[in-house]
Amino acid sequence: MIPDKKGLRINERIRAHQVRLIDQNNNQVGIVEKYEAMGMAREAGLDLVEVAPTSDPPVCRIMDYGKYLYQQKRKIRDAHKKHNIHATTTKEIRLRPETDLHDLQIKVKHAREFIEKGHKVQFTLFFRGRQVLHQERGYEMLGSITSMMEDVAKVERPGSMMNRRMTMTVMPK
Repeated sequence: MIPDKKGLRINERIRAHQVRLIDQNNNQVGIVEKYEAMGMAREAGLDLVEVAPTSDPPVCRIMDYGKYLYQQKRKIRDAHKKHNIHATTTKEIRLRPETDLHDLQIKVKHAREFIEKGHKVQFTLFFRGRQVLHQERGYEMLGSITSMMEDVAKVERPGSMMNRRMTMTVMPK
């Protein structure tokens, strides 16, 4: 017989002739014949599930197997939900060194919304052509962004130049 996809054998699929039985109230009954255990499970309207197949004799429990599978899936789903709550994502805001003050304020407003939701924000300035010769303008812009957001965010990674882009990452306080 093929074991269940979870590795647990149930009811007639149990191979052992004698089993150590645990009833539906978690009381240890003792070592009994498999057919007796099956009778007790049917009488209770539940399944006989082999929970420890490697022990000698194998341990079997009387339980509602469908309910057990449902609870296991539920635990996995809840664990995934809790895992995703703590995961932070990085949002990127792209700028140019000649970005106007009003446009910059709008971008900072969007960044504030991301920060308030718990995300990190990466500001990226793109330099084209001869703009790369005026990196000080980019550092000034990142400094003004930092001063605008200092009440809600702190700098995680200060501004740094790499090829033709300058990046700075801020995170919630």
